[in-house]
Amino acid sequence: VQLQACGGGLVQPGGSLRLSCAASGSIESSNGMGWYRQAPGKQRELVAVQWNSGTTNYAGSVKGRFTISRNNANNTVYLQMNSLKPEDTAVYYCNFFQRGYSYWGQGTQVTVSS
Repeated sequence: VQLQACGGGLVQPGGSLRLSCAASGSIESSNGMGWYRQAPGKQRELVAVQWNSGTTNYAGSVKGRFTISRNNANNTVYLQMNSLKPEDTAVYYCNFFQRGYSYWGQGTQVTVSS
């Protein structure tokens, strides 16, 4: 499975950004797609994940501000990030999980700063 992510950039506090990630390759019917992030000096953490069943999980710090969605027809996952805060600054990684294997996309930098 290959992942191609795009989006990210520099935004002021309170602003919005949208990330997207397209998966290709041997994709099966049961899988999860999501986003993790890693800030400097910190461990990588889950931001949000959505299974193709529709089940969704969010990190507490982003609930109510971020929305994950996916298009199963083209195996693409999106992360709409609103009300961004400086503490959201990190490298964001797309993740695809199926059959016990986890695949990672290249990271995309999100910087929230005035």
